[in-house]
Amino acid sequence: MREEFDEIRPYEAEEMKQAFDDLLNDRQFNIVMKGFAPWLPKSLRNGLLRLAFMGIKTPLDFQKRFMKPVVQYIMRRHTDGCSFLDSSIASYDKSQRYTFVSNHRDIVLDSAFLDVLLVEAGYPTTVEIGIGDNLLIYPWIKRLVRMNKAFTVRRGLSLRETLAASQLMSRYIHYAVTGKRENIWIAQREGRAKDSSDHTQDAVLKMLAMGGDLKELNIVPLTISYEFDPCDYLKAQEFQQKRDNPAFKKSRQDDLDNMKTGIFGYKGRVTYRPAAPINTWIDQLSELPKTEWFKALAERMDREIHRGYELYPCNYIALDELNGDHAYAAHYTEADKQRFEHYLAGQMAKIQLPNKDEAFLRERMLTMYANPVRNKLKVEG
Repeated sequence: MREEFDEIRPYEAEEMKQAFDDLLNDRQFNIVMKGFAPWLPKSLRNGLLRLAFMGIKTPLDFQKRFMKPVVQYIMRRHTDGCSFLDSSIASYDKSQRYTFVSNHRDIVLDSAFLDVLLVEAGYPTTVEIGIGDNLLIYPWIKRLVRMNKAFTVRRGLSLRETLAASQLMSRYIHYAVTGKRENIWIAQREGRAKDSSDHTQDAVLKMLAMGGDLKELNIVPLTISYEFDPCDYLKAQEFQQKRDNPAFKKSRQDDLDNMKTGIFGYKGRVTYRPAAPINTWIDQLSELPKTEWFKALAERMDREIHRGYELYPCNYIALDELNGDHAYAAHYTEADKQRFEHYLAGQMAKIQLPNKDEAFLRERMLTMYANPVRNKLKVEG
C-alpha cells in the first residue's frame, strides 16, 4: 500500500541513510551549511554531521537528534515561553493517534513547536505534516522535510488534478493514522489567515473525509496563540500590495522571507490549547442533511478553536483602538499600551513600499491583533 504514496510520503526508515548521503552531496545544501560555519572545511563539517547521524534509523530519531534541539533553541531565543495551556492533553490516550487541526500562525513552527510539546508531554511520537510543494524550491529542502516527517501537498493544479491529489492525500492521512500509527497536523484552511480571523474551510474537512471515516482520524481542534506575530508587517504589506494591484502574487522568495521571519522573529508568549476530540460530540450532527453536515462541522470546529484563544494585552489594546474606546481597559496597563505602541512602530518601520499608506497598514495590523478577541467574544456570548 505504501507504494501508492511514494510521490508524496515522508521517507521510511530504510531510506534515511541514502537521503542523508544525498543531502551531504547537495551543492546548495553545502553552501547553506557553510554559512553557519564558514571557518570549517567542508570535509570536516560533513564528517561531524555524519558522526551526529550515527544511530539514526527513523525520521523520529532524526527529529529528536537534530530538530528538537533546534526548535528548543528557537523557543528559548525567540519566544517568552511556549507551552500547552490545557491539562487535557495529558489525559489523552497515548496509545491512540490524533489528527490535530489548528489555526495557522507560522509556516514552519506551528507543527515544530507541537512536536516538541508532544515529546515533552510523554507522547511516543510526533506529527506528520503536509507542506506545499511551492515551498520546496530546492531539492535539499524537499529531502530535509521528508526526513522530518513531512508529506507533500501539491499546489497550482487544474481542477481535475486537484481532486485526484486531494483524494491521494486523504488516503495517505488515513493510512498514516491507522496503518503507520502516526499523528497528523494540518491547518484548518489553505494558507494562513492574513487578518488572524481563523475559520475552518469546508474543503479541508471534505478532503479528510475522502479517504475514510473521519472518526478514525481522532481529530483534535487545536488553538495556537502568539502574543506577537513576527510576520504581521509582511501580511500588512501584502494587503496593501493586493489593494493597489489586484493581480499581485507573492514570489517564491517572498515565501522564503516569510519562513525566515517567522522562525527568527520575536513572538512573545506562545500557547497551544487542544480541545476535546471531535469524536466526543460529532454524533450530535448525525441528523443533519449531508448538504449541511460539513458546514455545521466546520462551524463547530471554529467555536472550539476560537474558545481556545489565549488573549494578551495587545489583543485588547488593538480592539479598543479600532473601536475608539476603552471598553477592555481592565485587561491592560499603560505600560502594556506603551510596549505595544513601540512594537507596532518598529514593525511599521520594516515595511518598504514606495507608496506606503501608514493609516491603512496600521489598521491592518491592529485588525490582526483584535480579531481573536472578537471571535472569542462571539463564542462566549
